Amino acid sequence: MTLIAPKLSLYIHIPWCVQKCPYCDFNSHALKHDIDETAYIEELIKDLDSDIERFDLTERALHSIFIGGGTPSLFSPQAIASLLEQVLARFSYTDDIEVTLEANPGTVESEKFAGFVKAGVTRLSIGVQSFESEKLIKLGRIHDSQQALNAAKYAREAGITSFNLDLMHGLPNQSLENALDDLKTAIKLKPDHLSWYQLTIEPNTAFHSKPPKLPQDEVLWEIQDQGFKLLAEAGYKQYEISAFSQKDKQCQHNLNYWQFGDYLGIGCGAHGKITDTKNQQIIRTIKIKHPKGYMDKSRNHLDHCHLVESSELPFEYMMNRLRLFSSFSLDDYQQNTGLTSDTVLPHLHLAEQKGLMEHNNQQWQITTLGHRYLNDLLELFL
Repeated sequence: MTLIAPKLSLYIHIPWCVQKCPYCDFNSHALKHDIDETAYIEELIKDLDSDIERFDLTERALHSIFIGGGTPSLFSPQAIASLLEQVLARFSYTDDIEVTLEANPGTVESEKFAGFVKAGVTRLSIGVQSFESEKLIKLGRIHDSQQALNAAKYAREAGITSFNLDLMHGLPNQSLENALDDLKTAIKLKPDHLSWYQLTIEPNTAFHSKPPKLPQDEVLWEIQDQGFKLLAEAGYKQYEISAFSQKDKQCQHNLNYWQFGDYLGIGCGAHGKITDTKNQQIIRTIKIKHPKGYMDKSRNHLDHCHLVESSELPFEYMMNRLRLFSSFSLDDYQQNTGLTSDTVLPHLHLAEQKGLMEHNNQQWQITTLGHRYLNDLLELFL
């Protein structure tokens, strides 16, 4: 089979936060001094130019941009405008390109949101996590419940095309009632999109060293079951494990990830995945992780470049694609991996026998049981 170049997205990592949250395992660094926005943007553009040349991307159109972190809303609207102007000058793109920026309610005010929209941001993803001040303190967040409410209000008033609220459940000492109250508050704010997911304890975090007391499994299942019903009743359709949206408001950038699309990753520790159709290869990249090393002009921004072996591709494809609730075809699998269908069909049939997958003609889809036991399902493709 022949590899076909999928949609191309761009992820931009801004690594700084006011402080490190105890549950966070992302590449983020607590601020110790003022950020030199101009200097970091200069390195981002150099990084981007190197990738464009490395993978010969001058003819490929850009599908979406996601500015994540860290806390990108620490940057000024003027800096974001400069960054986007330089990025978009290097690609062809449609007028309705999705440009997402992650924001912390504790680092924004109404004027700043309006400035981001003027800079070219079309979508905001606001890290609320909870609307209870007590829970926010335990999570190490720098905002309070009123700032969380204000952030959603500012986003709407700024005239943003779409905004997401990021909300956790299964928080330390959280009851079913607390969790559902949080979700009801979020729904009342009428975001176009909700990312609603359970807190997990990750290695190399403060919570891993000193684990908080989390709700029992039966409470977690009840939170999830009743929460799904609340979201559906409010018109939010679940299209991914932790993503819910109003009609036509799915995050196009994340959809491209999960559909095994291509993406450049620039900035500290950013990951990328590119399809090289000329050499019929899929390549993954990782950039230098620490800001000091990334900003060192004597070093290359690229830390690691990895050719994905054919034997790894069935798992890689499914690890992304099975997060979605929509079906996929064997043709899609073949075009995105360059492999024939017989490299995955025996695994799909085994998953079907276990009740984890189902198919209709050439369309395959994960079942409710498959989503519940996703890790077990994915192991079938190793």
